[in-house]
Amino acid sequence: MPAPTAGLVLAAGAGLRLGLGTKALLPFQGRPLIEHILTQLRNGGCSSLAVVLGAQADEVMARAELGGCRAVINPDWNTGMGLSFRRGAESALAAEPDAAALLVALVDQPGLSAAVVSRLIRRHQPGRITAAGYRQAGSTAVRRGHPLIFTRDLAAAAAAQAKGDAGAREFLRANASLVDVVDCSDLADGQDLDTAADLPLLGDTSKGQVAATGPDPLD
Repeated sequence: MPAPTAGLVLAAGAGLRLGLGTKALLPFQGRPLIEHILTQLRNGGCSSLAVVLGAQADEVMARAELGGCRAVINPDWNTGMGLSFRRGAESALAAEPDAAALLVALVDQPGLSAAVVSRLIRRHQPGRITAAGYRQAGSTAVRRGHPLIFTRDLAAAAAAQAKGDAGAREFLRANASLVDVVDCSDLADGQDLDTAADLPLLGDTSKGQVAATGPDPLD
């Protein structure tokens, strides 16, 4: 059996490039996107769940069902993803001392599936970093993406070094020899929901729903 793996979702941003408010509340399959992401982590085998909230945190907690998930509030979310990763990793690992690893996912990947999470957990090796990889259209190259799994000590080290909007990027670059990329192209597309051009990722009918229900990004 795989060692216990804590799950962490980074969802603190305001979604300024998309311009529809926090991505955590975008409608996906009839519910807030954050609920879908948490469900995939839970069904994929994460032993506990935590989510970092920031922009519109009160609204997310009021409108989304986060039952059984530890909410970590980052009031300084606008300093970038680095601080959210640091605070989230510290909280998630402290809450589950028996967790051998930490899986980090992003809230803006509606294509994430429990099968991806399960594959990464099963493939993860002690002392290593495991990353989901995705092939680009028309290419056989596999690009490193999310989720990522860090052995507990590596998660703490990466979080301690995280700053600005880079998250764990610099740590991963400096420790590339420790990263195992697992091809998940058959299970998901690995695409992020960043701009209006990406709205089809939410489904054929979501664009109108988002435009009608999305909060003012300046609120």
